[in-house]
Amino acid sequence: MRLTRPAGVGLGLAMIWFSMLALLPLIAVVVETADAGWTHFVTTVTEPQTYAALTLTVVTALIITIINTVMGTMIAWVLVRDRFPGRRVLEVVIDIPFALPTIVAGLVLLSLYGPQSPLGINIANTRIAVGLAFLFVTLPFVVRTVQPVLADMDRDVEQAAASLGATPAVTWRRIVLPTLFPAMAAGAAMSFARALSEYGALVLLSGNLPMRTEAGSVRILSYLENGDQASAAAIATMLLAVSFTVIVFLDVVQRKAARRG
Repeated sequence: MRLTRPAGVGLGLAMIWFSMLALLPLIAVVVETADAGWTHFVTTVTEPQTYAALTLTVVTALIITIINTVMGTMIAWVLVRDRFPGRRVLEVVIDIPFALPTIVAGLVLLSLYGPQSPLGINIANTRIAVGLAFLFVTLPFVVRTVQPVLADMDRDVEQAAASLGATPAVTWRRIVLPTLFPAMAAGAAMSFARALSEYGALVLLSGNLPMRTEAGSVRILSYLENGDQASAAAIATMLLAVSFTVIVFLDVVQRKAARRG
């Protein structure tokens, strides 16, 4: 099928805009890494402090993504299927991490869970603080991707399954989950990618302790402050590769689930 002239112009403008904002900067980072050579890349990412930061970031992001997928789906279910006082307020609260500057989010988390916590909970300068910061900024992604799909679901199918003797667990596994899974996978992919790049929300609470609570984004900044842009680009390329791999994997799973559904 051939594109019409207006459609072609629109596609061209969209690709130019996307290239300027995302594609070219990403290519520049990869080129910077390639110019420094493969040996420099391997040396940088395997350096003990950098390796510890990357491992902490990726593992924590994976754990938080799993938590977000479960809890985000549950929250979306409650918002769509239940009616209760304060529901509209909860709808607004869910979006706060989207609107709140991340450094402000970090200050809020430090106030609540730092040394002077009014709750008596002090997790500052611990790995739990890294996970909490990731969790705070990424939770809305799964909720907002699952919620519209759940709202559009035809409940008559669930009622028909129940009338035929299906238990709630069977109805969820055979009818609801296959419908929601593509949206859950999409939300999980965005949540994981967002967690890998987080800086502001964790920098105040985690303490950025080398070999303990220093995240990949903080390690990048450390290299830049020392004038080592090639090493910073190497870490950025590594995080980009991990993020791209996970997103592609979840996209493939999502498409297969959609075809089966």
